[in-house]
Amino acid sequence: MLVAFSISPAAGDDTGGVSEAVAEAVRIVRASGLPNETNAMFTNIEGEWDEVMAVVKQCVDALAARSPRVSLVLKADIRPGHTGQLTAKVQRVEDLL
Repeated sequence: MLVAFSISPAAGDDTGGVSEAVAEAVRIVRASGLPNETNAMFTNIEGEWDEVMAVVKQCVDALAARSPRVSLVLKADIRPGHTGQLTAKVQRVEDLL
């Protein structure tokens, strides 16, 4: 499955920024060893349901430790039997372009 998620604490730093908290979540994702990528709006992870959701939960728990409220937006593409889709989906579109 592919999961695209965006996570942030309810309150930012002194300037209203949330980049430190987001960086903490991205560190957790990268340490998981699952295929992933981060862009300006989302972090994408690929893997089996339980392993991907465990990483998302770790991110939520880490941000919840620093903020009383956490916002999570999650979109999933669940397609059993398909792997390598983090790049393959993009490549299919690029090939058509």
